[in-house]
Amino acid sequence: METILKVEGLTKNYGGLAAVAELDLYIKRGEILSLIGPNGAGKTTTFNLITGLESPTHGKIAFKEIGIIQLKPHEIVEKGIVRTFQITRVFRKMTLLENIAVAQHIAIRPGLFSTLFSTSERKREKKGFEKAEEMLQFVNLISKRDELATNLSLGEQKRLELAIALSMAPELLLLDEPVAGMNPKETEEIINLIGVIRGKGITVFLIEHDMKMVMEISERIIVLNYGKKIAEGTPEDVSRNPSVVEAYLGRREYQCSN
Repeated sequence: METILKVEGLTKNYGGLAAVAELDLYIKRGEILSLIGPNGAGKTTTFNLITGLESPTHGKIAFKEIGIIQLKPHEIVEKGIVRTFQITRVFRKMTLLENIAVAQHIAIRPGLFSTLFSTSERKREKKGFEKAEEMLQFVNLISKRDELATNLSLGEQKRLELAIALSMAPELLLLDEPVAGMNPKETEEIINLIGVIRGKGITVFLIEHDMKMVMEISERIIVLNYGKKIAEGTPEDVSRNPSVVEAYLGRREYQCSN
């Protein structure tokens, strides 16, 4: 199976503190990989480095064997890496349909030609709204397409952000705590959606504290603690790793559901 993302020696220092320290990881095309660890372990910083929101102190990041550290965030999106955030980032005073259409417009950045010639721009906008409707249907929010995003529950906002990310046609989708704050029913809906997303050929890399979900959905898990990788393997292997139990699971024993 092809390696779609490879990270080598990735390090991010803030003064004398290493938020991420000499991290190596790889992601195979089509798999679901989870990144777990205590608060402050360096998980979101890792996502920020991969998506260009922060620059590493040193290290390498290659997407489909091409280095991406020098790229800006929107250029990384155009390459095929798209993410969601721990705290939802939606346009609260816009409708759901407008949220997705505007996000596509910002991410794709039309060229000078399409901007100058209105016919081309109108066609592009029409396609954007058609894509928005398709994505809202996929995340089961089409009935609220004309509602303002501010009226959504947290779970619905998370699904809207997922729809926005999917509208950008990612090859690699990074999900930062996709079920945080959700009830069990909403969590199960997201688990099912992620399964369908993977079934469409999209590779999924996620951060999550819901260990039941992580153990259920992941093919591999990487564990960080104080910016360093302390374990990597299948859910079964990680759940039995003494270092993980002590550092992250608080000495509680978790059994995999399968």
